[in-house]
Amino acid sequence: MSTTTLPDSLTRRVPGGDAGIIIATLAATYLAYVLIGIGLGYSLRGQLNTIAVLTFYIGVFAMLALALNLHWGYTGLFNIGIVGFMAVGIYVMALVSKPVYQAGGASQVGGLGLPVIIGIIAGMIAASLLGLLIALPALRLRADYLAIVTIAMSEIVRFSFLSGQLQQFNLAGRRVGFGGGSGLILDYTDPLESFFSFFGLWDAYLGLIETFGIIIPNNPKPVVDGLVYGVVLLSFVGLYFWLLKRTGESPFGRVLKAIREDEEAASSLGKDTNGFKIKAFMLGCALMGLAGILWFMRSGAVTPNTFRPRITFFVWIALIIGGAGSNTGSVLGGAIFAALLYQGPRYLKNLLDTVLPSASSPSSFGPAIAPLISNLDITPLLFYTIDNIRQLQLVFMGVVLIWLMHNRPEGLLGHRTETASPITLSAPIAQTVASESRSTTADADTDPDPDATEDIAPDGGSNSTTDSNNGGINSNE
Repeated sequence: MSTTTLPDSLTRRVPGGDAGIIIATLAATYLAYVLIGIGLGYSLRGQLNTIAVLTFYIGVFAMLALALNLHWGYTGLFNIGIVGFMAVGIYVMALVSKPVYQAGGASQVGGLGLPVIIGIIAGMIAASLLGLLIALPALRLRADYLAIVTIAMSEIVRFSFLSGQLQQFNLAGRRVGFGGGSGLILDYTDPLESFFSFFGLWDAYLGLIETFGIIIPNNPKPVVDGLVYGVVLLSFVGLYFWLLKRTGESPFGRVLKAIREDEEAASSLGKDTNGFKIKAFMLGCALMGLAGILWFMRSGAVTPNTFRPRITFFVWIALIIGGAGSNTGSVLGGAIFAALLYQGPRYLKNLLDTVLPSASSPSSFGPAIAPLISNLDITPLLFYTIDNIRQLQLVFMGVVLIWLMHNRPEGLLGHRTETASPITLSAPIAQTVASESRSTTADADTDPDPDATEDIAPDGGSNSTTDSNNGGINSNE
């Protein structure tokens, strides 16, 4: 009987392996959205905007799921304070890269006026240092207590940015701040312009926009910006994927997996488990900070209340959908969550409004459910559900999560073969046993002492003692 799992056999059947699975899933998702757009009568501009928005959310949720996979899937660290590290990343980036304050300007506070790339690096470092600050006392705790500490940290970060004490202050002789409850204007140079100007490609990019102007009249730049930024985010997803793949295949990654399975066993082998967990936690926090920067850096403004815990739970749902411990599953989980559970309800409502005849929806749940109870008329409840499908988004997420926990707790891709394993986990057991038998026979045939004999005990057992230097277990292994 083969122990090959369905995901591994699927990987072998799909051309390109894991990359092929990701590409096929994205292609099917985009095709479905294009067909929905055709059904809704979207113009080319509307279709491209839809693809750009979808790509944006696929990119950010895939990045965050991969970063969480390093914590939970690789190391077993139960972090539910993701949104706090995202907030630190974007706020520190804004503090570093916003223009210097000028009296009479639109912004009440300024920044240090450094290039955007310096701000991005500073935001990642700040998120990583916050992870270190939390990791030193908290990683000695059990998983549930670590979860409490991390979610408390995320709320402390949010309320700190809401505080009037940090709304504005002086730093290096300049008037800076985080804006308090009114938010912070992100008035630095557009990141796309900074990126293309750094490589000397800004004029070429403007030429691309003019080319799109032929098929998209009336200001094509926002459409092109959205599409290009989506491609940039997918490039970062590829970078995250490569980084975690290399990490998982390295000796460092093997220790993280050992800690996840049995920390006491890893510690008994002489590994500094606390040190490894701190490093993994800091790296994951830096990646979460970068994802937060990429999510909000082009939003024009940012407010502390944007970073509520619900975003953290969205990322957890994405990881659970794909399967913890699988990088491919993390990307697929982010894509499926973004397309079906995050953006899907809005497009589904538009499609149902187009297909179904228009009718007035009940104003509340009571009038919607009453006809169903009295005379089994489901129509009012149906129209009420369609009208409030966006508000029922969390209910749909909960239903999907419950279904996964009961039917597919290991995620859609299941438990993946560990590349760092000393044996091929996908090999049939019988084949492994036969291989070991052939190896034992070969060792017996090449015994350097052909005259060696064993004394056979009366009960059929052997009275000989295995030489620890030849066939026994070496105490140094």
